[in-house]
Amino acid sequence: MSNESLANLLKEERRFAPPTELAAHANVTAAAYEQAKADRLGFWAEQARRLSWGTEPTETLDWSNPPFAKWFADGKLNVAYNCVDRHVEAGRGDRVAFHFEGEPGDTRTLTYAELQREVSKAANALTELGVEAGDRVAVYLPMIPETVVAMLACARIGAPHSVVFGGFSADALATRIQDADARVVITADGGYRKGGASALKPAVDEALTRPGTENVRSVLVVRRTGQEDIAWHEGRDVWWHDLVDGQSDQHTPQQFDAEHPLFILYTSGTTGKPKGILHTTGGYLTQVAYTHHAVFDLKPETDVFWCTADVGWVTGHSYIVYGPLANGATEVLYEGTPDTPHKGRWWEIVEKYGVTLLYTAPTAIRACMKWGDDIPAKFDLSSLRILGSVGEPINPEAWVWYRHHIGGDRTPVVDTWWQTETGGMMISPLPGVTEAKPGSAQVPLPGVSATVVDDEAGEVPNGGGGYLVLTDPWPSMLRTIWGDDKRFLDTYWSRFEDKYFAGDGAKKDDDGDVWLLGRVDDVMLVSGHNISTTEVESALVAHPKVAEAAVVGATDPQTTQAIVAFVILRGSAAEDQGLSEELRKHVAKQLGPIAKPRQILAVAELPKTRSGKIMRRLLRDVAENRERGDVSTLTDSSVMDLIEAKMPGAAGED
Repeated sequence: MSNESLANLLKEERRFAPPTELAAHANVTAAAYEQAKADRLGFWAEQARRLSWGTEPTETLDWSNPPFAKWFADGKLNVAYNCVDRHVEAGRGDRVAFHFEGEPGDTRTLTYAELQREVSKAANALTELGVEAGDRVAVYLPMIPETVVAMLACARIGAPHSVVFGGFSADALATRIQDADARVVITADGGYRKGGASALKPAVDEALTRPGTENVRSVLVVRRTGQEDIAWHEGRDVWWHDLVDGQSDQHTPQQFDAEHPLFILYTSGTTGKPKGILHTTGGYLTQVAYTHHAVFDLKPETDVFWCTADVGWVTGHSYIVYGPLANGATEVLYEGTPDTPHKGRWWEIVEKYGVTLLYTAPTAIRACMKWGDDIPAKFDLSSLRILGSVGEPINPEAWVWYRHHIGGDRTPVVDTWWQTETGGMMISPLPGVTEAKPGSAQVPLPGVSATVVDDEAGEVPNGGGGYLVLTDPWPSMLRTIWGDDKRFLDTYWSRFEDKYFAGDGAKKDDDGDVWLLGRVDDVMLVSGHNISTTEVESALVAHPKVAEAAVVGATDPQTTQAIVAFVILRGSAAEDQGLSEELRKHVAKQLGPIAKPRQILAVAELPKTRSGKIMRRLLRDVAENRERGDVSTLTDSSVMDLIEAKMPGAAGED
């Protein structure tokens, strides 16, 4: 498909109906919306019965002390049992749980029976280290099977885990260990990334020199890379293979209250102390299992599911570990980056394992667009039947490219909106029901109450824009910020009375479907007009010369804020004198003159974290000619030097 054809599709505002065969056999039909609308709590009580309970709950929701919800509070269950043991007991122990693909090319396959044995051994090992129910365990590991095993072992013994992304610094790790008061840290000598071994254990050693980490008794270390220069602290450090491998593979899981803490996950926050988002057991598992079943139409006997996220983020918690395993899914777990050792690595893996359901981020999709249409064309992607998007609003061109070049114009694309705080998916198309619109998350899922309101909390009409809010409690909602109920109230419940404010801007189209506009911080005020950075970015990447774009608002004495854009050009596009004006006119035509960027700068790369998130605050620093902030989480901090060097000549003509 040519760029012109893509542009025409977007201009025509095409709709994509569900494939007939998929719709005929979909797990969830349109009736679910009516069922949930008629009896929302009854609907969620029915979804909870998808799980195996030690003690069946009789009460669905206790909302007597809002916003502190209790779901299924008188029920008891064990999350690890639900994710592993019950499938083995049902005779499905030989089903593959994970196809693991290491970045260097090494592979492992774990069946559910093997996973049960490994989780049991790890649970026994943690118990030997003195970990009891309620103790916190920090997990700082690469994307390897032991990471999943460690999380499930913690859940099995009732020890809330705090998984810290392996790309975070020693300081970031230390603050999370301190705040959670972790007693054990599980890490590895290192992991493989971009073709080489990347050490992890040294960051743990450094973190544990910080004040407030004294309560860490043990560091359990997986040998992954075999690096020889790993420091060792006798009496504290222990090898996974020495402690875990020798344990009994028999372990009886204990039942825990549905409101027992399952994990703490820290948001990356731009300033101040990180927020430890607390999720509990029964409600969380109910919603992530149901939404995975519904949104991906999972057929566990035949599907192969691959979520490309890192387990250090909530997407990995909910849709690599807990949701898919509760449903008995077969998954792919990949350690490395999509361009190692070549830019077709992901599509090679899809072909190798016959992946049917793929869940990834718009950032990754746009990177693949930039690398060229010819790369995925080299691989057989015919196994794919549903594609998912997560992490940020997806621009329409990337949506259409994804469906065409990866999905062969036959796969639904489910564009999902949710957050660390919501725990599970909240707004998404249903692949067997929804007539999809490129770029729109569309409607709240059955059982979820979400809308868009104005500054006075009034619901906006169709065609209007404002703030996305959730108006009723949901099972997988965060219960609080760890150790800070006041911050929980102030952050999420103070802006609009009796409503959870997600922090995102949104608009409704004429049909009432929701279009996410990104964080409110990313809504620019230009001459009295609210303009979304996402809308301007989407307009830029709809131009045939632009592969990727990041837009920020810079302080301007005349217009309050001015729009500054940073673009990566497609391989065949040349940076010439007229490019900036060409792109400015293009945006003006797409969105109106008010949205025309003041400056457009062509760059070789954008500043990104290892998770692929664009660090727009750094671009704002450049746009406002001020000292740049912390760059420690960037994949490559030298990118900022190159951007700053080009900045003076980037201004466009009015």
